[in-house]
Amino acid sequence: MKKIMTTLVAGLISLGVVSAPAFAENERFVLVSHAPDSDSWWNTIKNAIKLAGDQMGVTVEYRNPPTGDLADMARIIEQASASNPDGIISTIADFNVLKGPLENAVGKGIPVITINSGTEEQSKEIGALMHVGQPEFDAGKGAGEKAKAAGVTKFVCVNHYITNPASVERCQGFAAGLGVELGSQMVDSGQDPAEIKSKIMAYLQANPDTNGILTLGPTSAHPTLAALDEMGKSGTIYFGTFDLSPEIATAIKSDVISFAIDQQPFLQGYLPVVILTNLARYGVVPGNSINSGPGFVTKANIAKVEQYAGEYR
Repeated sequence: MKKIMTTLVAGLISLGVVSAPAFAENERFVLVSHAPDSDSWWNTIKNAIKLAGDQMGVTVEYRNPPTGDLADMARIIEQASASNPDGIISTIADFNVLKGPLENAVGKGIPVITINSGTEEQSKEIGALMHVGQPEFDAGKGAGEKAKAAGVTKFVCVNHYITNPASVERCQGFAAGLGVELGSQMVDSGQDPAEIKSKIMAYLQANPDTNGILTLGPTSAHPTLAALDEMGKSGTIYFGTFDLSPEIATAIKSDVISFAIDQQPFLQGYLPVVILTNLARYGVVPGNSINSGPGFVTKANIAKVEQYAGEYR
């Protein structure tokens, strides 16, 4: 039906029965993420802003620090602000580092929407219009509660981006859900797949009573899957992860991973572009922030989302 209506409207426009909307300017927005070039999870957000840009008839630029350096990200925000876009979309990977550049953008009159990492409270303090994301501590706590119900008592949280406070909140929330202290159960794994695999194998060998694993995304989940496979432990340790990928979907179907926490990154990229476009054109904007997650993907519902994993989910 949607396709039929779209075709009908296009035909009416071509016949001059109705007029296509015309705008004086091609609005331009800039999305700045904290992700290094190696982080494939952000492909979903890139797809979302491209789709939204095409649908809205606007330009959306994606910028990021190639190595994930947050000081570099702060400079990128300053550069984006200096280019006077019609809006900036940004993560709050580290509030103390990014607060100044984002406040300066707001002070120049540039509408700002924060996404992904950071909190609604931090977004408000910066002066942003809203935050579109997932409460990270709460998401981790929900994961910990699921693990506790499954009998997990000792765990390791594999943190591949420990300089991002939101990633630490996930691990802290997981521990809270289990009702234990985080302590030394969080591993600073780095982002090199071989290094992550080696560190997980070493941790499990040194802590053989570990019966739960939480990874924070494909970057850490994929090497952890490889480590468990090599050690002959696939499917023997309760394993939860954040985010989705084809490999994670396969592991859920084969009972190696129990759940994936889907924060719906598509919404984090798509909605801000639509909202900023409507603000620029009509002066309207929602009055509340938007929680894009968490949602739990398990074997029971994986079929509904796996076909779009890494693309729109």
